Amino acid sequence: MGEYFMQVDDTDRRVLRHVLAEPTAPRAVLAERAGVTPATLARRLEKLAEGGVIRATRAVIDWRKLGFEVEVSLRFTLDKTNPRAFDEFIAAARSVPEVLGIETFLGRIDVRLNVIARDMGHYQQVYRERILSLPHIAEVEALMLISTVKDSEGLPL
Repeated sequence: MGEYFMQVDDTDRRVLRHVLAEPTAPRAVLAERAGVTPATLARRLEKLAEGGVIRATRAVIDWRKLGFEVEVSLRFTLDKTNPRAFDEFIAAARSVPEVLGIETFLGRIDVRLNVIARDMGHYQQVYRERILSLPHIAEVEALMLISTVKDSEGLPL
């Protein structure tokens, strides 16, 4: 059975807009901003969570504040002569603590890893010791993050 799309109305959209804009605001404040009662807000949030629209509430950590100044996106083309290349590469990449994200693609690039490091010396060490030892790498391209212009998980609701 495939995924289904949950029906949301204008009230749900308003609730989502305000929760996305300020997720740590008190529920009473969010309810007032969304034009609903706190009880309605709670019911709507529960319904949206049960329907899978709201998947999780999580902390977003600013890694730079913890001393990680370097962020690099590494794009890999894998040697796909081994039928387990994807699975083995991803399993090994998951074990690298500095890898924050793993994404797979269709096209010229097979996998992208988002990697953080304290500084360039640390990045060089991680790259040489942990990244280049990952299995089935045919080609790798590094893109160093200079700045983030837009970083939004919101939708145009």
